[in-house]
Amino acid sequence: MRLVFCGTPHFAVPTLQALIAAGHEIPLVVSQPDRPVGRSQVLTAPPIKETAVAAGLEVTQPEKIKNNAEFRARLEAIAPDAIVVVAYGRIIPPWMLALPRLGCINLHASLLPKYRGAAPIQWAVAMGEAVTGNTTMLLEQGLDTGPILLQREVAIGPEQTSPDLFDVLAKKGAPHVVETLAGLHDGTIVPRQQDHARATLAPILDRTDGRMDFAGRTAMEIWNRWRGFQPWPGAYTVLDGRKLIAHKVRVDGKTAPGLPGEVDFADRRLLVACAQNTWIEITELQLEGKKRMAASDFLRGAGLTPGMRLG
Repeated sequence: MRLVFCGTPHFAVPTLQALIAAGHEIPLVVSQPDRPVGRSQVLTAPPIKETAVAAGLEVTQPEKIKNNAEFRARLEAIAPDAIVVVAYGRIIPPWMLALPRLGCINLHASLLPKYRGAAPIQWAVAMGEAVTGNTTMLLEQGLDTGPILLQREVAIGPEQTSPDLFDVLAKKGAPHVVETLAGLHDGTIVPRQQDHARATLAPILDRTDGRMDFAGRTAMEIWNRWRGFQPWPGAYTVLDGRKLIAHKVRVDGKTAPGLPGEVDFADRRLLVACAQNTWIEITELQLEGKKRMAASDFLRGAGLTPGMRLG
């Protein structure tokens, strides 16, 4: 088929590579503009641009697309059979939704209607889900509300973090998109409406999502959020008015009563009391203004006293 591909980050790369390998004609790849990256703010091309250029494909990087007459004319001249959208990071305007005969096909990293929104992978892990997956869907103007084309389940391991799951879903989603296009082409895939009553949201992450709520959440819930919110916003709390980042944590089997946030530092281990008499261990941390270190090293000079609380 004749396709336009829209994508930006690493998550979209396997799908573009799979479409190229499947023999589809891709006269244009659309990505977000190059952005400054890192402390040195070096202008860096997005991964999809790098992949497309290496494959000899033409790339465009419009800053805006909704009222971009030049961009619209270019797509209309191409007259694609379908527009494939994978983590592009822009809202697709109505004129673009209506352009291809097979529609705009999106790969979304959840089992819709669960986890609609910008961060489906992070929230699935953070909520302690054992299963997630990929959904291909037809885009419409609502937020991830379009008809479902295909779905495939993917297990979430008990130790997996969201970066781990990003890689898995990206690789498994690529053949999923190729299969979806083939099914639309030969009529074996029929779009089906989502059950909107079962929808849940996966909003874009905020810095405050990483704050550890020892009073409101159990150790397992805090552990799941730590797994889901890697590498950002991570997990953090406050010690004597200074931010303390928990780089590594694990659920402890201790069940003794404790006030939320109360620390137990016996045996050179840093345990913190959570809701429902559960305890979490912080094994690696970084106090504001200090270097990252093992909790055992931190405890040697921290001057913690019995009954001290975090948060």
